[in-house]
Amino acid sequence: MTDQTSDGPPKTIADLVAVMAALRTPVTGCPWDLEQTFHTIAPYTIEEAYEVADAIARDDMVDLAEELGDLLLQVVYHARLAEEAGVFTLDHVADGITRKMIRRHPHVFGDDAARSAGAAKGFWERIKAEEKAERRQARLRQGLTEAPDADGVLAGVPKTMPALTRAVKLQDKAARVGFDWPSLTPVLAKLREELGELEAAWISGDQDHVEEELGDLLFVVANVARHLSVDPEAGLRRANDKFTRRFRRIEEKLAELGRTPAQSSLEEMDRFWNEAKAEETAAPIPPKPRDPRA
Repeated sequence: MTDQTSDGPPKTIADLVAVMAALRTPVTGCPWDLEQTFHTIAPYTIEEAYEVADAIARDDMVDLAEELGDLLLQVVYHARLAEEAGVFTLDHVADGITRKMIRRHPHVFGDDAARSAGAAKGFWERIKAEEKAERRQARLRQGLTEAPDADGVLAGVPKTMPALTRAVKLQDKAARVGFDWPSLTPVLAKLREELGELEAAWISGDQDHVEEELGDLLFVVANVARHLSVDPEAGLRRANDKFTRRFRRIEEKLAELGRTPAQSSLEEMDRFWNEAKAEETAAPIPPKPRDPRA
């Protein structure tokens, strides 16, 4: 348990809800908070989710407790905006997710027969289909229309999701209906093909074409990752960490010589990079534990 750093009894979610209501109260509330909308707050929501993930990656439980609080604030914020608009409240949000978890786990919360049957094959897809039908009816009751692709094979993959992750999700959905390469070999061939097309676009000087071909290349890279059962976001984060670690080593080596990277040459920095790489090879960084859910 984290230590309480303030006097008095611990604050509760109800207290947080009351604070948000006060911040959003006209005249007496916070001018900045009063100006916010779902759209202006959404980027902060995404940012806070990433900060939660970062605290977990660093195994920093102090930061995690704080970042989870920041993320919880986002939920309360959106619920307050919705309550002011008369569409739903935080209680509706809690009720909806609680019912969903109970409904999706009949092997835990169901009757004796459901619990003894366990997680039957296909039940997850069946329950999600039922939920989708219920959402459709709820939208119709509110006079809302479905998106054009709401019932398509690729429906339900948010456009705001990180692009590499979204690519994998889209490919997964297509693969479930048989639209997929049979093995990694043709995917790697497609990767080489796309690399050649990117090079040709670069030679042409057409920047719009370059962007298109680069996107195609990254999409195939995501497919390679999927066939290898590797999370491309995790792989790229690992590469980013590796680059950061090695570049810091370059800075350290240059600092010992009284210089900065800007005062060095590419050849010198490349030499120090290779030295840093050799140092890591001699004393490898232990890999992070693999998420069993990945």
